[in-house]
Amino acid sequence: MWTKSYLAAALVIGLAIPALTPSAFAQAPQQQRIRGTITKFDGKVLMVKSREGTPLTIAVAPNYMVRTLVRKKLSDIHQGDFVGTTSIPGKDGKLHAVEIHFFPANLNIPDSQQPWDLQPDSMMTNAHVTGVAKKAEGQTLSVNYKNGTADVIVDKKTAIVAPGTPGSANDLKRGKAVYLSATKGADGNLTSGNITVEKNGVKPPM
Repeated sequence: MWTKSYLAAALVIGLAIPALTPSAFAQAPQQQRIRGTITKFDGKVLMVKSREGTPLTIAVAPNYMVRTLVRKKLSDIHQGDFVGTTSIPGKDGKLHAVEIHFFPANLNIPDSQQPWDLQPDSMMTNAHVTGVAKKAEGQTLSVNYKNGTADVIVDKKTAIVAPGTPGSANDLKRGKAVYLSATKGADGNLTSGNITVEKNGVKPPM
């Protein structure tokens, strides 16, 4: 089961930040989403080559958790499910899903639609499913969030995943793809308490 703290940090974009002086803001911790490949893990420090090719050193919190994913199909998504969807606008003016991930039913995070950094012009929509239907353009996932609704086209390339079995340090192997949200301190050092790692060929698509 994914924890509220993990998903709130990793998948919710907007954070209410109080007014700060420039010097105070410089000292405030920042959240940084990291996607890449593990190069080394010694039990305390995770070395990652980011998707941009930058080598990163991330200290893991003492109580860190490792997450894995399993593949799902569009037919596994039902009305009322709470899902996150990364989509990009197509030439047809419609949203096309790059990935869809399930949230646990008891997770309490806000539904929203905001910019995401997976791909240029991508959007993250955290919302409840209102229906799945076949339309002229293909399979369409309809979702409802606080400020509106969205219809997202799902095709064979759309990655659909859900939480898998709990992972462990043994899963943090060289060459495995990872996705994590790290806290960047005032000293520039990165720390993370939650890591989603590739397992059985299922890579984090978020």
